[in-house]
Amino acid sequence: MVQLSFKNRIALNYIITTGLLILVVFSVIYSIVKHTVYSHIDENIKIEVQNHLDEIKQVGNKIILIDEEEWNEREHNTIDVNPVFVEFLDLNKKIIEKAPNLKSETIEFNDSVADFELFDAKMGNHAIRQIQVPLHINNKKIGYVIVAMSLVGSKVVLNNLFDVMGLSFLGILILLFFIARFFAGRSIKPINAIIKTSENITKDNLKTRIPLPKTKDELYTLSKTINDLLNRIEYTIEREKQFTSDASHELRTPLTVIKGTLEVLIRKPRDSKEYEEKVNYCIKEVDHLNMLVDQLLLLARFENSRKNINAESVCLNALLMNVLKLNSDKINSQNIKINFDAREDYYIKSDSFLLVTVIRNVISNAVKYNRDNGELAISLLKQNDKIICRISDNGIGIAKEDLESVFSPFFRSNSTDHPEIKGTGLGLSIVKRITELLDIDFKIESEIGIGTTVILSFKDNMKTLS
Repeated sequence: MVQLSFKNRIALNYIITTGLLILVVFSVIYSIVKHTVYSHIDENIKIEVQNHLDEIKQVGNKIILIDEEEWNEREHNTIDVNPVFVEFLDLNKKIIEKAPNLKSETIEFNDSVADFELFDAKMGNHAIRQIQVPLHINNKKIGYVIVAMSLVGSKVVLNNLFDVMGLSFLGILILLFFIARFFAGRSIKPINAIIKTSENITKDNLKTRIPLPKTKDELYTLSKTINDLLNRIEYTIEREKQFTSDASHELRTPLTVIKGTLEVLIRKPRDSKEYEEKVNYCIKEVDHLNMLVDQLLLLARFENSRKNINAESVCLNALLMNVLKLNSDKINSQNIKINFDAREDYYIKSDSFLLVTVIRNVISNAVKYNRDNGELAISLLKQNDKIICRISDNGIGIAKEDLESVFSPFFRSNSTDHPEIKGTGLGLSIVKRITELLDIDFKIESEIGIGTTVILSFKDNMKTLS
């Protein structure tokens, strides 16, 4: 089966719908004309029946016309204009008298048709419209009168009308097809532009965009949607390229340091203390490298797919205390004062592993970027239908212009001003993606030289336990 083009399918659907409508209109017109023609003939036949019923009388057993000469003259004058055929029959349905214009023709009595009913019949080869009426004189049935009129002229008119409509119908359909095809072609021009533009878009050419139509219709919406999709694809690919580039750089740095340290060791013999010092330095770099790889793998998992969340009851108070214990060595080494404020135990339903990852990264940053003898304040409280966790430090802070960028992988605010603080710049990127996954509101407030506050808002999806 031949597959029609989209343009031809539009045109075909249009002419089918329009053709059906035209067919209905033509049928109504034909029915009205036919009804009008037949109504006019039926009315004339009924008039003729009444006229002939008034012009007969009975003498003995014979039916006699009151004025036969006038009847003959009338039939003669109207034969070419509107021929009326009349027959008188007795009770045995034998012809008693007939109109002169019948000549040798006769009108057949139809026993299957009721009296006074108008119907189509044949008189020889001619179509006629006739009626059969019983004759009564003095309430006694004496025979029948048949009155008929020719349908030849009417049939010619109706047949001509049918032929004209049929030919017009075909002509209109053909004309409509080409008109519809023309306008369909114009209508799908934006689609052709979309196809052409899309063919020019490759992985190396993502800057091209589909021109938006002037009319804000469905094609405008389609074009805009495709452009938005291309924007997202371009952003994702660019971010992937940047991520790959940054990851390669970050992985190469500790490897280069380890390689350089080992090369220095083998250049000449050294004492055991110097070997131990360099090996320990390499071990620290390996640990840093392991941490970086772990964070990259964790970040990649959230970039590429949604993890199945294992929701369970989690006590935020206990979780925070456990994370503080994990960072106790760093907290003690910097002599940081911990201020934990929670008047009751707060429970939420969430993924324990992912939630620990979030809290660990936030508290780790609060300790890492805090000052010696600084303070770390943690509070839990309930506001409306939210449980708010605030983690504040009085460390070096983040510049306002960097607050949005800190969520980008490998970004570290003012890292050159604080080379002693090590990090990968991946922690907040991981936190941001996990909080989005767990539907946790995540907000950072910070000021240079004053400190940073992280605000985590959890949905209160469990009853608070005292």
